[in-house]
Amino acid sequence: MRQVILVGCDLHDDSLVLQVSVGADAPVLKKFGNNPRMRALMVRELRALAQKHSAERIVFAYEASALGFTLYDELRQEGLECHVLAPSKLPNSAHQRKRKSDPQDALRVLQVLKAHVLAGTDLPAVWIPSLQLRDDRELVRARLEIADKLTRAKTQIQSLLKRNGIVRPQDMSSWTLWHWGWLNELSHCEDVTDGRSLAWGTRRALLMLLREVGRLERERERLDRSLERLSEQPRYAPQIRALCEVRGVGMLTALVFLTELGDVKRFKNRGQLGSDLGLVPMSFESGKAHDRKGHITRSGSARIRKVLCQAVWSQIRWDEELRAVYQRICAKNPQKNKIGVVALMRRLGIRLWHRACDALAAA
Repeated sequence: MRQVILVGCDLHDDSLVLQVSVGADAPVLKKFGNNPRMRALMVRELRALAQKHSAERIVFAYEASALGFTLYDELRQEGLECHVLAPSKLPNSAHQRKRKSDPQDALRVLQVLKAHVLAGTDLPAVWIPSLQLRDDRELVRARLEIADKLTRAKTQIQSLLKRNGIVRPQDMSSWTLWHWGWLNELSHCEDVTDGRSLAWGTRRALLMLLREVGRLERERERLDRSLERLSEQPRYAPQIRALCEVRGVGMLTALVFLTELGDVKRFKNRGQLGSDLGLVPMSFESGKAHDRKGHITRSGSARIRKVLCQAVWSQIRWDEELRAVYQRICAKNPQKNKIGVVALMRRLGIRLWHRACDALAAA
């Protein structure tokens, strides 16, 4: 077998801790700063080491983190083989947790990489999205984040009024024009409903929250227009049209599903899809204990599960056939109605996956 340089890396905001080995040899610890100049120096040193030992391959691996795939892109551009590993799938015993340090983390990555390259074991690598998909994700995730911030701001308004004993009139619906006018009046006037009044500081706080909600709603409208343009792009248009034909699924839900899932063709069957969505139960089977299932794994994208949950509740409300399925599942265990929702979420996710694959094949 030809010689190979193996590198396990523990990646941080300002540092790169490497464990480098030549084939099966003992590893050598190296440290570099995490900036363009030091990363270029690291690549030069690895290439010099490969030349010294006549190695034709340099295989680099590190754990996925909030730092994204910048290091992966740079190494691949330099011609190095790079893998990004899923932290949740790396071995992590109680003994290893007691000896956690940067060199130990890098060594753990190196050991997994060695087993893959030298012994052919499976490598727990994550799927790497394209640059275009990462850019699309940023836009869609920004839209979801705006919605979360808007919900939090509205909750703050309700909590402020509750703390001060102000009750919304019963014939007034929440967040309508009438409701906004009433809130605006509360923020400017001392005399309010039922003879109550808000103190000066409380009125200023309410006015600030109202301005924040208005700003977020304007930003949400701008992002919605951008998402509409994104949905019309040829890489998404056929799939979104197919997905939006399903009751409860709109443009935003379809975009979240497609951008978070990535290449729908990378899944061979519904079991792989369900596992990636985190909608399959955990398994606890050992010895005489068989078929013991726990809660769902919740692996993969929480954003997809969120929009699937919203779509399922819409279906339960408006689709009689789906409501009957939900009720039948819940009847088996009335105290665990969430099981019915999760079952329909998995069913909907698989249905959307089939539709997206069919739309791609027909395009």
